[in-house]
Amino acid sequence: MTTANTPCPCGTGQPYAACCGRYHAGALHLQVPDAERLMRSRYSAYTMGLTDYLLATWHASTRPAALEPDPTGLKWLGLDVRQHAQQDEEHATVSFVARSKLGGRAHRLQETSRFVRELGRWYYVDGDVA
Repeated sequence: MTTANTPCPCGTGQPYAACCGRYHAGALHLQVPDAERLMRSRYSAYTMGLTDYLLATWHASTRPAALEPDPTGLKWLGLDVRQHAQQDEEHATVSFVARSKLGGRAHRLQETSRFVRELGRWYYVDGDVA
């Protein structure tokens, strides 16, 4: 269980409240400073089942109508951000590996995600899974 003072699930080592928790607490995703921070906050949201936050930070052009809950027993194990590249003021990519475990089997999601900034807000658009 994540509390205000536990380390943030995104792997920065900061307390949750000072890291992704401040974005999850309200409409502060409007103020996420860059695509990497948004990606980290989205990873943390996945670990905590915060589907409203995930949908709110997903670009309207690719956003699903709803998200399925994680399978019962899925445990998120960690996030490794490999690269954050800013193409220009409005576009960025973040490459990462997210590790999880389900039914006794370890899984790795390796993705390069695309982000866009519109009216000062960063949004997840889509990604290429390796």
